[in-house]
Order: sequence, then structure tokens, then C-alpha cells
Amino acid sequence: MFDSGFGGLTVARATIDLLPAEDLVYVGDTGRYPYGNRAQAEVLEFAMEIGTALVERHDVKLLVVACNTATAAALDDLTAALPVPVVGVVDPGVSAVVEASRSGRFGVIGTVGTIGSGAYESAVGRLAPGAEVVTCACPGLVEFVERGVVAGPEIEILTRRLLAPLLAQDIDALLLGCTHYPFLGRVIGDAVGRHVVLVSSADETAFALARLLDSLALRHPDTGSGRRGRHRFVTSGDIRAFTELGSRLLGPELVGAERWRPPGPGPSLDPAVVPVGGAGDRTGQPGGRPSDHAPANG
Repeated sequence: MFDSGFGGLTVARATIDLLPAEDLVYVGDTGRYPYGNRAQAEVLEFAMEIGTALVERHDVKLLVVACNTATAAALDDLTAALPVPVVGVVDPGVSAVVEASRSGRFGVIGTVGTIGSGAYESAVGRLAPGAEVVTCACPGLVEFVERGVVAGPEIEILTRRLLAPLLAQDIDALLLGCTHYPFLGRVIGDAVGRHVVLVSSADETAFALARLLDSLALRHPDTGSGRRGRHRFVTSGDIRAFTELGSRLLGPELVGAERWRPPGPGPSLDPAVVPVGGAGDRTGQPGGRPSDHAPANG
């Protein structure tokens, strides 16, 4: 599972809760966040780097793109290039908001990159052709979450200003089209009011993941036995900062992190995951080596 940073932890939380026996490897690309204001070609390049590293270095059985911007930019290419199933967050979110909307007219908020890609209009056209979707880019919100700021006057003022045009469109449901946004659920909820139902794609993605694992007979063989999966967290950015904020956002499963070094020029840029002092090792194996067939999905 991967994201540009901390947002995908909402999907990781839902996955751990729903599929407790599954192992999980999570990559937060905090060294290169945010993705939302980057060109799609660049996001595609990053996604291919991380997806390939997870498959080759961790022998994952399934990949979750826990980032809306990366899903919009790279899902089809990842699916074609990798030898494992790939799950994104756009389609599950659309299915959930269509069910939640009484009028069939709903909103979607996301990064500039996600909204500009047209991914949500395309998904609604495929999954609910009779529905009407209104989209709105919300630049700046991801950066607040990445700094650990999820409340306060500054974020409240920005959120109300960004959402004002959307609320004038008479929607009755709002899809949080970025995995960072559930951390701002209270602020967003206060801005839109009680008459608008907030929908997160995190839970629905976990349900879609469970259905896919079942259909492919890929569930962990110890499912139902009380087994607790092993959780491994990796970052391309500052390890201490990732661990401290990530543990606040996710919960007790994130006790440490390891370094992931993106490919690039120079000997220090190795795509391998490098254990750091054992603090982030949740594998129970010496030196933090990944277990065989560890899934990236949990």
C-alpha cells in the first residue's frame, strides 16, 4: 500500500480493522509529497517506482494505491505492468457516495491533480451514469495534514472558503476524494453542515479489497484464527517525523519506520527498503527482513 504521505493511513486503518490477519507494508512518500500539484506523468513515475519496489522487494500479493492522485494518474499503468492485482481508491469512493446521495447530485473534493484528471467524472459515468457530480479542487488541505494540523482557525477559514462554491450547487453528499481529508472530517463537516453526508473512500476500499482477496482465494490462511498481521511502515522522508505523526494518525500499530530510497542518480539512491535501528520492524524477523509473500494491502 502506498500514498504520497500520511493520507493513505486512513485506508491502512480500515484495512487493519477489517482484515486483521493480513500483513501490511505501507510506503509513505513524504520525501516527495504533495503529489496533488505535480504533473500526472511525474506522479505516474513515482507510482511505478514504489509499486515495483513493493513487488520486487516485498513479494506482495496485492497492491493498494491509497492515494487519489496516484490512482487517477497511474492505476491503469500499474495494473498493466505489475504481476499482482492492483486496487485504487476512486471507484470504491464513487460507489459509496452514489449510495449515500438521495438526490443523485453530489460533490467530490480532491487535490488539483485528482480533480484536473477527470477521474471522478469518468468513474461516475461508468458506475452511475444517471448521477450528477460536482467537483472542487482544494489546494492546501493536504499540506495541513502533513504538518499534523487538523483543527484550528486557519484550516477552518481555508476550508470554508474552498467549499463555498461547491455548497452553492445544492449537493446532499460529499465524497472526500483525497485520503488525507478524513483527518479533516470535523472541519469539513462543520463547513458543509448536517444536511450534507460526508463519504470517505477508506472503508469502502477496504471492503473492495476484502472482496477481491476472497474472489482470488488470496486471504491469509490463518484468517479467523485470531492471528494479528505484521505491519511495516516505510518512508522516503524523515523517519522520526513520519513515526511521530504517523502513530498519532494511525494508532498503536505504527511504532517505527524504515527508509525507502527512491531510484535516482548517485550511489545513495537505492530502491531497497533499509531497516533503521529496528524501531520500525514489525516483521518479528532479525534485521527487519520482509516475510515471504507479505501483501502490500494488509
